[in-house]
Amino acid sequence: MATQSDTAVPTISFTGEIPKEYRAESMAQMAWRQFKRHRMAVIGLIVVGILAIASIIGPMISPYDVYRSNFSERYQPPSWRHPMGTDDLGRDMLTRILQGGRISLSIGVMAMTLALVIGTTVGALAGFYGGIVDNLLMRFTDLMLSLPQLFVLILMTLLLRSANIPFLQAGGGVFAIVFVIALLSWMTVARLVRSAFLSLREKEFVEAARALGVSNRRIIIRHILPNSLSPVIVAGTLRVASSIITESGLSFLGFGVQPPTPTWGNMLKNAQDEMMRGNLWMAIFPGLMIFITVIAINYIGDGLRDALDPYKIR
Repeated sequence: MATQSDTAVPTISFTGEIPKEYRAESMAQMAWRQFKRHRMAVIGLIVVGILAIASIIGPMISPYDVYRSNFSERYQPPSWRHPMGTDDLGRDMLTRILQGGRISLSIGVMAMTLALVIGTTVGALAGFYGGIVDNLLMRFTDLMLSLPQLFVLILMTLLLRSANIPFLQAGGGVFAIVFVIALLSWMTVARLVRSAFLSLREKEFVEAARALGVSNRRIIIRHILPNSLSPVIVAGTLRVASSIITESGLSFLGFGVQPPTPTWGNMLKNAQDEMMRGNLWMAIFPGLMIFITVIAINYIGDGLRDALDPYKIR
């Protein structure tokens, strides 16, 4: 038989504090709760966080100079002194891996951010205004999608490198690579945003905003865009991984970030001949970093897809 204490209902205190049982969760709290259910996504988030922190505090972890050669320690295998060995110029591989991670992750994040800005702008304008604006922007998007990306990436990289613009050439051409990758990767985001805007622009809250005389710009930025960010966030997360792979491929082919600035891609390029000589660690560690980072980011994107899906949030 239930007692009075067993069936007692929490009440609101006179201090105005609402009991935890009656507090409504925000969308961010519900998304985070759903995200935590995806174990691999949580592990991926931890891995990316560790890699990012290690890359930022790299000089505190490894005391060696990134660029200074030491020919007396060339081709040293992994040891306590050099946990990842040394390269053909005697430079510590761990130091260069951490510095390369800082460059590669920065390129991925910056290229993703620029691609999201371009894609969101194009998709929002096309989806909101429709008609000839939609046709022109979407046909341009289709044109960009039809281009052979690797060929255009190499061509644009060479053009920007020959333009001799100091800003784009800084850091071995990091900003040139960011610009090229972003310019050829915004199309998917534009389509996602356009489809969301086509659906949301007919909703009641948009009609109410129009009836109140709210400007189109404010409707786009304050009313529709926040409600269409879920697929954009997921696409942006996955775009970081694909940007890292693209940069690594370009650097491996010799068209990416130029030495002596280290990235995981050009470290792999430098190691391709050394593998035949038995110096496998020079290729294993950069390749392993690319593999782990891309897998972890893809799991984060998979977790975010579930977390931001309104049909899966419980």
